[in-house]
Formats: sequence, structure tokens, C-alpha cells
Amino acid sequence: MIGKRYWIWIWYAIMAIGVVGLLAALDWGRKTMWRNLDEVLRGIGTITVSAGMLLLLHGTGGGAGQTLLLAALIAFVLAFAVGREQPPPPTHHHDEE
Repeated sequence: MIGKRYWIWIWYAIMAIGVVGLLAALDWGRKTMWRNLDEVLRGIGTITVSAGMLLLLHGTGGGAGQTLLLAALIAFVLAFAVGREQPPPPTHHHDEE
């Protein structure tokens, strides 16, 4: 497969972005009483889709790659559902006189 090596590098980069995003979301979640659960789920989804694609590109893992892709799909759908359920943060209106 032509370009396979490049796709492997691309998916490793996406996984690294997912790990950084998940760590930031976990830190932010602790500070906001987990009101950012959708961000945590997106990070998990990004990492699992990357791992699944890497397994498929390397030709290892049997059905594990497909299982990870399914888990990523579930994580992204849950992130969308959780993100839509949250009420918007309260806005502070300052009356300027």
C-alpha cells in the first residue's frame, strides 16, 4: 500500500493530540466539577479511533482494531449527546451607568 507509512505517522500524531486533549480535559474537569464530560469523551474517542486505525494499518490485533473503532464511535455519539444536554453557563450582565 502506497503511503501506508505516512498514514501511520498521521494516526500517531492524532493519537498524541488526543492524549494531550484528554489530559487537559481531565484537568479542566476537576476544576469545573466535570461539566466538561463531553470533552473527556471526545479525548477518549480520539485515542480509541487512533489506536484502532493503527492496529488496522499494522495488520495486527485481529478484531481489536474494529472493536476500538466501534468504541470510538460510541464515545463520540455520547460526547455529542452529553454536550447537548448541558445548560449554557450563566451569563453575568454588568449594568454600565
